[in-house]
Amino acid sequence: MKALTAGEMREVDRLTTERFGVASHQLMENAGKSVADVFLEQYGHKNSEAPGFVAVLCGKGNNGGDGFVVARYLLEEAERVHVYLFAKPEELKGEAAKNCQRWRDLGGEITVLQTEAEWEKAWLDVSAADAIVDALLGTGVRGAATGLMAQAIEDINRHSRDATAARPRWIIAVDSPSGLPSDGEAAEGPVIKAHRTITFTAPKVGQLISPSASACGRLVVRQIGSPAGLVEETGKGTTRWIGPDEFAGLPLIRPAESHKGSYGHALVVAGSLGKSGAAVMAGYTALRAAAHAEIMTEPLFSTEEGTASQRNLVTTPMLPDPEATLSTVVLNKFNEQITFPFDRIKTGKTVLAVGPGLGTHPETQNFVRSIVRASEVPVVLDADGLNAFVDHGDEFLGRRTKFLAITPHPGEMARLLGTSIQEVQKDRVRTAVEVARKWNAHVVLKGFHSIIASPSGQVFINTTGNPGLAKGGSGDVLTGLLAGLIAQFGSDDFVRIVALGVFLHGLAADLLSEQSDESGMLAGEVANAIPYARQKLLQELQLRV
Repeated sequence: MKALTAGEMREVDRLTTERFGVASHQLMENAGKSVADVFLEQYGHKNSEAPGFVAVLCGKGNNGGDGFVVARYLLEEAERVHVYLFAKPEELKGEAAKNCQRWRDLGGEITVLQTEAEWEKAWLDVSAADAIVDALLGTGVRGAATGLMAQAIEDINRHSRDATAARPRWIIAVDSPSGLPSDGEAAEGPVIKAHRTITFTAPKVGQLISPSASACGRLVVRQIGSPAGLVEETGKGTTRWIGPDEFAGLPLIRPAESHKGSYGHALVVAGSLGKSGAAVMAGYTALRAAAHAEIMTEPLFSTEEGTASQRNLVTTPMLPDPEATLSTVVLNKFNEQITFPFDRIKTGKTVLAVGPGLGTHPETQNFVRSIVRASEVPVVLDADGLNAFVDHGDEFLGRRTKFLAITPHPGEMARLLGTSIQEVQKDRVRTAVEVARKWNAHVVLKGFHSIIASPSGQVFINTTGNPGLAKGGSGDVLTGLLAGLIAQFGSDDFVRIVALGVFLHGLAADLLSEQSDESGMLAGEVANAIPYARQKLLQELQLRV
């Protein structure tokens, strides 16, 4: 799905009414209801008790109108709902004014705030809320939040410790966190930090790539009546959000006549002395991704230390050099210490994954560069596989395969480019796009809202995943997952298959976070959750009209 600017979103709304007869009041009704639905799904219905006190902060525009609708739908679900209006009621126009009146007609509590003293008095109440709904500014903000709204934003952020404190339990942003620019530029003033942002119809560019995009917390996109075709027609940018609809054309259900040769064969070149876990994690995840997988590693641990706990893996030992690292000798030497030369091992493989735990010995790095250049099948390169190309980036251009996916985190990308992490992070999209074009590779720039860029300039932004992935082994899981998916789906739509891997990786972590705290999540648990993430994706696609 395309990401939209604020202006493009307004045009989609206009065309929805003009062409398809969906009235503006219905769009607002659907928007507010969708926020209430998500709130109750994620908060109310998952607890044994009803939501407690919900404070709804409304501005005078359409975002405030959405907030009144949210309040109305929560009125019978929560113990108490109170609206705090940062404007005179007579300043509201159109549908916002009508929904304010509907709230009053229901006897809903409302406090009008215009002065600092009024806010300070109201804050004593707001700060005790179980949940705060932010409907102050929405996507139409221009410039910095100022005055009373800026003070409210700062007070909420201070109180919630930027949404990291135990209370309030939930901070929900309606359409967009107040103060966050919609078009991708940096915020000029304070931005409310939310746990969830429920945006409508399509994600906004700023929610994906702004330096302040993390203020959204977890981003949820809900449809409120605009046809998907309008988003594709109206959006002029190249940035796409990775949602389930991107994978609707893939054969996600296995045919009855499947056999083990139907889904490709991944070869994972990984591991070194003391780093067997990386090899096992990548190979095991390739299996979890539904491909046949084999690890090429070192004889010092290949059949005992590294794979003792994963008997499903096939392991091929290779000759290490005296320092226990893979060496270029395995490319052409055959003696009693080598079970199979590399040329024979790679025969019949449909994808090559290289890097996890290999080490950085010069001979190992020569070996890595040699096999990447020589491979005729798609290659996934991560970790020490990437380190082998530091100061050798031009060698990417001399390879045989058209399909190379590199998966650096910001530190690895900085080393590849000979720059700083700060420079990489300054404009992550530009960095990923320039590297993809420079080395004719598909780039996964990992991090918050991972970016996938193709050599042709396509850009996908992923919003699945959570801080539980900030742990050793997560990258190895992604490497194996990408290899497994490429093995079974091939390279005809390579960028979308890479995007699928990043999406499922994050979704698996999100599913785990519903069962336990993110802080204790392990990479192996993420690998085990991959089939459930794939099932979740399939179910969401099947439920769509």
